[in-house]
Amino acid sequence: MQLTEDFNPSKAVKSLLRRSRQGALATLMVGSGDPYCSLVNVASHPDGSPILLISRLAVHTKNLLADARVSLMLDERVEGDPLEGARIMLSGRAEEAAPGDEILRRRYLSAHPSAEAFVNFQDFSFFRIRPAGTHLVAGFGRILDLKPAQFMTEIADAAGLLQSEQSAVEHMNTDHQEALDLYATRLLGAAGGNWRCSGIDPEGIDLQAGNRTLRLDFPQRVTDPGGLRKMLVRLAEQARTRETASDH
Repeated sequence: MQLTEDFNPSKAVKSLLRRSRQGALATLMVGSGDPYCSLVNVASHPDGSPILLISRLAVHTKNLLADARVSLMLDERVEGDPLEGARIMLSGRAEEAAPGDEILRRRYLSAHPSAEAFVNFQDFSFFRIRPAGTHLVAGFGRILDLKPAQFMTEIADAAGLLQSEQSAVEHMNTDHQEALDLYATRLLGAAGGNWRCSGIDPEGIDLQAGNRTLRLDFPQRVTDPGGLRKMLVRLAEQARTRETASDH
């Protein structure tokens, strides 16, 4: 594979992990071991690993409880020929979350608010896919395999940020709607809309408006609430500067 200066495979994989809300989950059928594929909703852990909320009544849940090996296909959902968009096939093991794992719960519900209607049903549980690797297809000559260290987000040094993430997300959505819209429109070139924050991690902020999702990467890592506030102010000022310049 020949890489070009404008293509960063690690960034491409990270973007798909953060922006994807649906994917194709492949499991192994109990007994026969035959492949079984199903459509699932997904969210992302602060480290980038996929989060699932699935029912024990579903075939795929029964399969992964018997054999935790899974694959998850995520794609860009581009208009026109879907094969022209980037996609990844993530392989790994699905682990059921311990009761009371608030990080998985709040992350998933932030990405899928409608899941509030059934998240407390007895048969539903959160699962987290621990990646073993991924296969990236991002266009002609842009096909390669990546190891977890190349696309996962380091969070060991970011306990302060993770503890304050939910309050920061709620604060941005309640008090700084204008800034979120500026991030989307001025820094990422998206159309205006009711953009809201769905997650924050050391490397960036996730934005969502209906079924549209965006990823805004931070220019530097952020690991604590103070650093996050400074970064969000900095990005808002940058966006306003671009807004002013575009008016002339």
